[in-house]
Amino acid sequence: MIVLWWPATAGLTGADLVKARLDALKIGLSIGVGSGGVVALYLAWRRQHSTEADLDNRERALAHQQDVAAATQAHQERVADDARADAVERRITELYTKAVEQLGSDKAPVRLGGLYALERLAQGNETQRQTIVNVFCAYLRMPYDLPDEQDHEEGASAEQFEIYRARAQEREVRLTAQRLLSEHLKPNRGPVYWGDLDLDLTGAQLINFNFNDVRMRTGNFYEATFAGDTWFERTTFSDYVVFSSSTFAGYARFGKAAFIGDAIFLGATFTDDTAFHQATFASEAWFEHVTFLDDAWFGDVTFTGEARFGSARFTGEAWFIGATFAGEALFDEATRGGDSRPFHPSSVSSNSTDSGQPG
Repeated sequence: MIVLWWPATAGLTGADLVKARLDALKIGLSIGVGSGGVVALYLAWRRQHSTEADLDNRERALAHQQDVAAATQAHQERVADDARADAVERRITELYTKAVEQLGSDKAPVRLGGLYALERLAQGNETQRQTIVNVFCAYLRMPYDLPDEQDHEEGASAEQFEIYRARAQEREVRLTAQRLLSEHLKPNRGPVYWGDLDLDLTGAQLINFNFNDVRMRTGNFYEATFAGDTWFERTTFSDYVVFSSSTFAGYARFGKAAFIGDAIFLGATFTDDTAFHQATFASEAWFEHVTFLDDAWFGDVTFTGEARFGSARFTGEAWFIGATFAGEALFDEATRGGDSRPFHPSSVSSNSTDSGQPG
């Protein structure tokens, strides 16, 4: 204001001096007020900027706290999930171990309880099904002798009767294991079906084995003994199956069975009527060195791949009426009848069969 005062009033006197000084005072006051407004605006801006920065810092701090809380919660949930999974795994392991221990009991009812415990475990835990099927198969692979009826007849000793009783009880356990496998390998059973699984029954002693309508992935029945009659009707083998060197003591039925992979019967022995009528072999069928001690039906069978019957022996009648050989049919050194006559499907007379199917 002083800067404006003196230059503006220099050389003036009287009324002009008073007027000039009043004008200078007004201008100075206006400049002062304006400067104060600028300062006030600046200070207000600073306060606003500081407030906004503080809010921004608070928001970032809150967001960080929320991120930390979310990460902590996610970690806690993962820990809880892992703990639950570990608890489930421990429970499964405990149930599995106890059931397997029951299978090792010397008491048949306890062994039966072990089978049913494993069945329940497999039904409720899909990832355990192949393992439990493996246990069933391993049990059936263990050595076993069928009960001898002479040990149960009048005059048998107490020791013989005890042997008969133990073997008869074990037979019931084995029949149960077979039935449980069959029930859970049938696609038409809906939620009870356990899926396309592998079976290894190498060398097993199987009794009145009924696997009708079953579906399995691979099946290994190498050197298995089928005591009594055997049924594989309408069974699907979605991969290879091996019956090499197996023995079928009763009649065997494979009607309408579907062999998707290779079907290997090398050296198998069929002691009674055998029927493969309307079965389909989508890959190779190996019947080399197979012995059919009674009648064999292959009527309306479809062989898509090679059909190998080299050195096969047909002791009874052999029906191939209506059979289709899309691939090569090999019957080198195959024989029929007791006189070992050379055999080939084309050599079977039409009057030896009516339908190519078992009666």
